[in-house]
Amino acid sequence: MTGRVTINSVKLTAFRNYETTTLVSDGRHVVLAGENGSGKTNLLEALSLLSPGRGLRRAVYADAVRAGTEAGFSIFAQIGGMEGEVEIGTGTGPGADAGSRKVRINGTEARSSDELLDHLRVLWLTPSMDGLFIGPAADRRRFLDRLVLSLDPAHGRRAADFDRAMRMRNRLLEERPGDTAWLSGIETQMASLGVAMTLARSEMIRLLSRLGAEGSRGAFPAAGLTLANFLDDASGAAAIDLEDRYLGMLESGRLADRAAGRTLQGPHRADLLVTHLGKAMDAARCSTGEQKALLTGMILAQARLTANLTGFAPVLLLDEIAAHFDEKRRRSLFDLIDELGGQAFMTGTDRDLFSALGGRAQFFAVSNGHMSAEN
Repeated sequence: MTGRVTINSVKLTAFRNYETTTLVSDGRHVVLAGENGSGKTNLLEALSLLSPGRGLRRAVYADAVRAGTEAGFSIFAQIGGMEGEVEIGTGTGPGADAGSRKVRINGTEARSSDELLDHLRVLWLTPSMDGLFIGPAADRRRFLDRLVLSLDPAHGRRAADFDRAMRMRNRLLEERPGDTAWLSGIETQMASLGVAMTLARSEMIRLLSRLGAEGSRGAFPAAGLTLANFLDDASGAAAIDLEDRYLGMLESGRLADRAAGRTLQGPHRADLLVTHLGKAMDAARCSTGEQKALLTGMILAQARLTANLTGFAPVLLLDEIAAHFDEKRRRSLFDLIDELGGQAFMTGTDRDLFSALGGRAQFFAVSNGHMSAEN
């Protein structure tokens, strides 16, 4: 049986357009209804900061501080989490401290924001992700890495270490190309990290593809997922063999990389290819509605995978989720969300779009940075 994680209350101080506000939940799903610009997405962004990283907007932390506020922002949440009741606080300080945030768990400063994953997992879907299939490969890599990170905290550290090593190699190729001993040492590190990243991505795609196909419904078709443009045939190969292959690619590519001023081959060049399985069509060629349905299905599959692997359903943040779906698809979506067994926070300009939720949700009206509960 899947365990349930709930955000029971959250208090924001000096965050975006909120001077101070508190939302209290009874554990049901939450719907935030209000006009564009009222602060609905800002609340979801605050909730997304209960997970590692920079949140659903990937914003600079200083930009999230309410205008005219000298101190930083704070987010305080009481959560029924994976290890029981827990209080989580996160925020920034004034001045120079506004560029980074600290995390406290039950009043104790966390060594890393990765500790948040011990208490809850958070997944989100926002309108800015609607162009995922037609946008640059970097957006799809970031999307995939976020999915991997939700289950494997080490993935983020591997990616950061790889980027650091790659920057060092690029600088060496430009300034000291004859220092082959140092280059070989860096390339060995890159090969180990790059292959580990690729295998983690490939395993996520394998699990997500299988679960998406098993749980797909007509409203949200299954997506075919493929990792391309780097070690495309990595599936089934031994990690040591893949590391040797990538190391050879790096060594033989030094001249070309130096001329280009960057590393031309590696996990930083990979792409996530997505197809609509039912139509055998590239997602980029599908209609806008089909793309939205595919993306929603992928997030729901990731939520099921998270629940299966951790034993707890993730918290879902779904921004303007109902706007592009007809009534039948909305009803199916709400049923699928409910079946996951977790808690979802959803936003929309029209409360009536969520009528199929009935008593399964609490409704809040949002206006100019203020919230009020509705019947």
